[in-house]
Amino acid sequence: MAAVKEKKTPAKKAVKTKNPKKDRPMRVLVIVESPAKAKTIEKYLGPGYSVKASMGHLIDLPKSRLAIDTEHNFEPEYITVRGRAKLLKELRGDARKADTVLLASDNDREGEAIAWHLRNAISAKNGKVPIQRISFNEITPQAIKEAVDNPGGIDEAKVNAQKARRVLDRLVGYNLSPLLWKKVKNGLSAGRVQSVALRLICEREKEVESFIPVEYWTLDADFKVGGHSFTAQLVNWRGSKPELGHEDEVKAIIEKIRDADCVVSDVRITDKTVKPRPPFTTSQLQQTAANRLSFTSRKTMQVAQQLYEGVNTGSSRVGLITYMRTDSVRISQTALEEARAWIGKQFPKDLPEKPVEYTVGKKAQDAHEAIRPTYISYTPDSVKEYLTRDQLRLYTIIWERFTASQMNGAKTRTESIDITAGKDDPEGGGIFRVSGTKIVEKGFYRVIKLLASREEKGTAYPPLKTGDKVKIDMFHPEQHFTQGLPRYTDASIVKILEEKGIGRPSTYAPIISVLLDRYYVTRSNKQLAPTLLGRMINDLLVDSFPHVVDSAFTASMENKLDEVEENQIRWPDMIREFWTPFKDRVDEVGKTLESFKGTLDEPTDYVCEKCGKPMVKKLGRFGFFLACSGFPDCRNTRSIPLAVCPKCGGDIVARKTRGRGKEFYGCTNYPECDFISHYKPVNQNCPKCGCFMVEKYDRKNGVHKACINADCDYLHSAGEDQAVAKDGGDEE
Repeated sequence: MAAVKEKKTPAKKAVKTKNPKKDRPMRVLVIVESPAKAKTIEKYLGPGYSVKASMGHLIDLPKSRLAIDTEHNFEPEYITVRGRAKLLKELRGDARKADTVLLASDNDREGEAIAWHLRNAISAKNGKVPIQRISFNEITPQAIKEAVDNPGGIDEAKVNAQKARRVLDRLVGYNLSPLLWKKVKNGLSAGRVQSVALRLICEREKEVESFIPVEYWTLDADFKVGGHSFTAQLVNWRGSKPELGHEDEVKAIIEKIRDADCVVSDVRITDKTVKPRPPFTTSQLQQTAANRLSFTSRKTMQVAQQLYEGVNTGSSRVGLITYMRTDSVRISQTALEEARAWIGKQFPKDLPEKPVEYTVGKKAQDAHEAIRPTYISYTPDSVKEYLTRDQLRLYTIIWERFTASQMNGAKTRTESIDITAGKDDPEGGGIFRVSGTKIVEKGFYRVIKLLASREEKGTAYPPLKTGDKVKIDMFHPEQHFTQGLPRYTDASIVKILEEKGIGRPSTYAPIISVLLDRYYVTRSNKQLAPTLLGRMINDLLVDSFPHVVDSAFTASMENKLDEVEENQIRWPDMIREFWTPFKDRVDEVGKTLESFKGTLDEPTDYVCEKCGKPMVKKLGRFGFFLACSGFPDCRNTRSIPLAVCPKCGGDIVARKTRGRGKEFYGCTNYPECDFISHYKPVNQNCPKCGCFMVEKYDRKNGVHKACINADCDYLHSAGEDQAVAKDGGDEE
């Protein structure tokens, strides 16, 4: 498609410092998106400036109808958002009193669209007031004053890209959702990008369920030499890697080498240089915060927003990090010089001769620099008293990652020690191996604390040399089962979305949130699993609209939106190319697809306590529940019993705490019975005491079953430690 040239609104001259009207000082209205940002910026600008917040979008598409003219270039019908008319009127009034209006919404597509709508709304009532656009990547005095001194115009191409995305999502959502209401269940909805993410999660779940675990065993041994003891693992048995499928095979090896002589047969030392990683992009920040801090993607972005918009640091208020929606690892020259100056002062030996450069990915838009602290001198320790625990932890990993990125690499030394047991065995003995790593030159690790991994912190190894004799103290055979692909977590789904080009930095967190809010996906132990409803929706969309929920197609649409922003294609042409075949398919499916309505309802043996009619198991927005079959005459509903209360014999049902809404499981006879459990009951009773079983999770065993009775030791676990003493018998 031929390139299209569109004119940007011409940049206007910088705001004048003197007002031609000499009777009063210059009055400038600055409009940002959030009150927190307004509060920070107002302190920087001083007298003559008034900073107000639009609270996000004031003008948007109506929720009640499609509002897209598909016959005339897909022109959207914008209205004032319900409940926001009063605020818009106030901003217009403020603009009327001002000599100049500066629109300072976020420097991205959504922010540009907000500025565009505000300019049009203000100009419609007051066409004389000059309206200009300012943008910045960080909220610091220098960045804000520089932006105010260099105002420009609205980037129409960026507005068109936002408009195209909004129209595209509206066309998909407002055509697929009614189809789901008609064929599956009222109140359902489908989204363009979220449906692709749902498909990925459902496909992973099928792989998880189809995987058949295979039993295998490992053998560790405790060794002693002098005053030292250490544990090593069997890595070679009679010349090849041991493949131990059953316990008997392990016991046979133990019997062979129980009294064998053991000697250190090899010591290998390997040195390597570990390079620091680049500063954070949005996806990397979300992944790291999920893995290191157990933050959801939504929480990560909420806390990052707080750090970006400004925090009181005693006598001043400052934005501590740069803009947090970015796909670039680029940093500004000013930030680079400041970082090198700080490192040179604090850790002169670890400052590289030249600045460290990182390659920006091919798919990166590179509109914003990487996420970094606005001032490297604001170390985590220096600002911790002004931050909440979550703010401090997130700021710490951002500060550490950025600072480390401009320091020398670290040097580590790994020592691998092989111990041969039974070398005189004519068929060959076994080789046990232990490895330890230590840091010999810290380099960038000098500033790494919260981000340090176990290897980075260093692990000790025993002081041994070839020929040393050691003694086996105890064997540790352990049962394992092979593990298939894990379910997606917030971190891994964001990673795969980025790799496939689905969504953009601003959409990763909302994608996950929407799937959870719609009850298409649930989160348990950080893992994302599709619900029965989510699977049904996914199957319907994949069968009927495979093109729409195809990851490659969705990525190509993202690329076309980028081309709109780059003025390479016209947005109505892009929408038209998608709309015609899509609408034809929607009409066809609406006529031919059989209805699934009511297929999720199940009759039960429960009886309504209000009218005596049988209860029906139904699927609602937040999961399954029991509803009276006499509806609408009787509207009684209640939670589905999950187990029998071990205290009073009542029903155990799922409940949620007030405030945070954390799920727990309690007795329906509360307050007479106060039994509660924080573990989910499973449909199984303990064969030892008869109480119900629950699903537990820990890092070692993963998900496993255990008896709810604290006095009962019956467990169904993924594996339990076993130890075999050298001098006799099995020890459980």
